[in-house]
Amino acid sequence: MNIDEIDVRALRGAELEAALDAVAELRITVFRDWPYLYDGTLDYERQYLATYRDNPGALLVGAFHEGRLVGASTSTPMEDHAPEFSAPFREMGIPTDKILYGAESVLLRPYRGIGLGHRFIDLREAHARALGRTHVAFCSVIRPDDHPARPAVYRSNDAFWRGRGYEQLPGVVARFSWKDLGDTEETEKPLQFWMRSLD
Repeated sequence: MNIDEIDVRALRGAELEAALDAVAELRITVFRDWPYLYDGTLDYERQYLATYRDNPGALLVGAFHEGRLVGASTSTPMEDHAPEFSAPFREMGIPTDKILYGAESVLLRPYRGIGLGHRFIDLREAHARALGRTHVAFCSVIRPDDHPARPAVYRSNDAFWRGRGYEQLPGVVARFSWKDLGDTEETEKPLQFWMRSLD
């Protein structure tokens, strides 16, 4: 697979609206895997993704191969996202109106490792600058090393993120609940924040 075969673009208006169900299905598929183990539903996803449709400061990027959505990246002003995510920054005195929150970047497995992650970050950072933001932040779930669902072989994205200039923020951890595969109810998970200054 070559990145030149993939059409990556920001989705807006009617095109964004038309893609929401495909983005929802993509999120459910990708986040079922380790380390998120997310047991998602289309109803929840549609409600969640409506915030990108309805927020002029939000960004939804789609990656298409032969007309099929194979990847997506979302971002929103930090103060417009769920309060669980902005709370750690407020507690540390970091102004949230200077931060673009990178909510997720998801790619189907066959399309990983060809540069789409870099393309997503480039577009996210350009969007942050256009909004006058000075920082981009995102978070990733923290799972225990002895978690029974942990694969024997797993490569995290830490090295990729560090290569793009992002660093973990010590002590800046959000807490958010979702239902894991095989569970009957939601449980709270810790999510470690990473951030980069765009200066």
